[in-house]
Amino acid sequence: MKLIIAVIQPTKLEAVRQALAQVEVERLTVADAQGYARQRGQTELYRGSPYKSWLLRKVVLEIAVNDDFVERTVDAILDVARTGPDGQIGDGKIFVLPLQECCQIGSDERGPSAI
Repeated sequence: MKLIIAVIQPTKLEAVRQALAQVEVERLTVADAQGYARQRGQTELYRGSPYKSWLLRKVVLEIAVNDDFVERTVDAILDVARTGPDGQIGDGKIFVLPLQECCQIGSDERGPSAI
């Protein structure tokens, strides 16, 4: 079992959700996030005055999958979340972590069948 954490641009969320549904990944958690990296923020206007916003809005997806779904899940996210053919700074990141245990609260199911 693995936990896939994908940090993507908010505009890509619906496309990523549809791509995941096509590869039979239908359970995920979505959270709004803010962060910065190489982009170093952006300049915005507030009441006519420019100011530097160093936090950019992102969306974080948390997806628990069994081992046989890892590659297709990562590939689906990579294919859809990338901006343009070569990608851009700020397109996001994907982290794949080992998932030691999974327990379904409603049925007391444990392990891969709980996912």
